[in-house]
Amino acid sequence: MVTRNNIKIYNSLVPMSLVFDIGTKLRNALYNKQWLSSKSYPLPVICVGNLAVGGTGKTPHTEYLIDLLQAQGLHVATLSRGYKRQTKGYLKATPQSTVQDIGDEPWQLMQNHPDITVAVDEDRCHGIEQLMQEQPKTDVILLDDAFQHRSVKAGLNILLTDYRRLYTRDMLLPAGRLRESKNGARRAHIVIVTKCPTNLSEAEANDIQAELHLLPHQQLYFSTIAYAKPLAIFDAAPWPQDIDATYTLLAITGIAHPESMIDYLHSLTPHVEHMSYADHHDFTAKELQQIQQTFAQLPEKKLIITTQKDAARLQSLASLLTPAIRQHLYALPIQVQFLHQQQTAFNQSIINYLNR
Repeated sequence: MVTRNNIKIYNSLVPMSLVFDIGTKLRNALYNKQWLSSKSYPLPVICVGNLAVGGTGKTPHTEYLIDLLQAQGLHVATLSRGYKRQTKGYLKATPQSTVQDIGDEPWQLMQNHPDITVAVDEDRCHGIEQLMQEQPKTDVILLDDAFQHRSVKAGLNILLTDYRRLYTRDMLLPAGRLRESKNGARRAHIVIVTKCPTNLSEAEANDIQAELHLLPHQQLYFSTIAYAKPLAIFDAAPWPQDIDATYTLLAITGIAHPESMIDYLHSLTPHVEHMSYADHHDFTAKELQQIQQTFAQLPEKKLIITTQKDAARLQSLASLLTPAIRQHLYALPIQVQFLHQQQTAFNQSIINYLNR
């Protein structure tokens, strides 16, 4: 709800956004005029990023690309900074790596795709060079969340924007959620509107295309999130086949925009309790105790469902969870699906880039 106090806060942040805009435009101008250098590499580098902070679905789209590239018989490596990890510098993930070592999203990639190389480094150039040296058989590198890291000149830039909050309807930080001006979208080769409703009409898609006002060479796609069968995190029984209105679900989310997930859970049962936390949230012992108390108060036939990203952090806190929690805790896998029969065209655009 919009209140007078909210309006005052917003108005106080707008001047700060203008200062932020000047800074990001100056930085981009230095790169555009080549006063700051961008480095290219002799192998395909695909960047998956966004203009906004968090919540556009970078990880599931990265996983889609991993599956597509592996189907072509390629050796794939991913590189990200490893947000909120407790280490610094370059680090290649191993089966012994923890969320604290590499961050929750790289850890998820490693768990779901154990046969690829997963690495983290704040310095993307250094990370790419280390990967090329240590893994010379690497055929393609996926940069996760690196659209603003212009020190690397990716061969293919994929820009994601959330259907519920298109970058054209947002503002720069701190008044909004944009990391840079909307003009930054011009660097993208491909733009994907993510988390669309499955029944997105052709007419609405055309309206969005007109609003984004892309350049002639830029390709536009629309994707949605599909949910797979929940997976037991600890020693829970397999997810019941007969989830209906007799069940109560306790949803635990530490992601930027959990609305799509909550809508999906409501399609299974009207009884959904939601405990929401900030993106990449590190759970405290007190918060885990609150989760356990909330779960204990729910009626019987109850389960706990969380995201795969949150599951990564909860697994590292197993000793702080009661047996009742561990026996009822599940992670909800998500997959990307393209709408309007665009999957073949998108796949071919990626393959065409690799062939070039």
